[in-house]
Amino acid sequence: MANIRAEAVTALVQRLGHDFRDPALLERALTHSSVGEGADKAAGKPARHNERLEFLGDRVLGLLVAQRLHHDFPAADEGELSSRLHALVDKHACGRVGEALKIGDALRLSPGETKTGGRRKEGVVADAVEALLAAVFLDGGLEAARAVFDRAWAHELASPAPRALNNPKSALQEWAQGHGRPLPSYRVASQTGSDHAPTFTVEVSIEGVEPLTAVGRSRQDAEKAAATALLQREGVI
Repeated sequence: MANIRAEAVTALVQRLGHDFRDPALLERALTHSSVGEGADKAAGKPARHNERLEFLGDRVLGLLVAQRLHHDFPAADEGELSSRLHALVDKHACGRVGEALKIGDALRLSPGETKTGGRRKEGVVADAVEALLAAVFLDGGLEAARAVFDRAWAHELASPAPRALNNPKSALQEWAQGHGRPLPSYRVASQTGSDHAPTFTVEVSIEGVEPLTAVGRSRQDAEKAAATALLQREGVI
């Protein structure tokens, strides 16, 4: 089994097109938290799994996508850019990227996680994709991460843009009512930045549906982005 995984890791590196100077970063990015997590905590040692890298990779991915969209869509307003960004960085997109990279075959999992199909779980694969992007960033810098992003996200970037909505909040309300659910509710989860240039994070929730958050430079923009993202996630648009 070890040889099979080693072959999978080698094949993954070839698909990424990045030769790691520090192989330990690659190994950590591919190590799920189920491996040795309890032992690390009990011994007071730093975690050797990929959750910290996942945290960093999420931010690296967001920056790379934002830069790409800012360049590719010069006429798009902030709401449209936010909607496009969410569609490229959410767990579904990262899961599809990971599946195409066959990252599951290269993961290091506990026996229990392996038995429950961890190598094919969208969340596990998506988290590893973000961790892997962070590992490339730490190993080779932003341009190395950009090169991997351009290659790995090529299909996602080439996919047809989501259908534009003039009023995504009304569309979400209609969808909720059509499914016999209460109206959507919105709340500001956080507000960062200065008073003259704030950034809002808004959570939209509907009874019986997993909540979702999105960002915008105004509360209204964030609510529209959240509504659009939820409609996309549920396959409405």
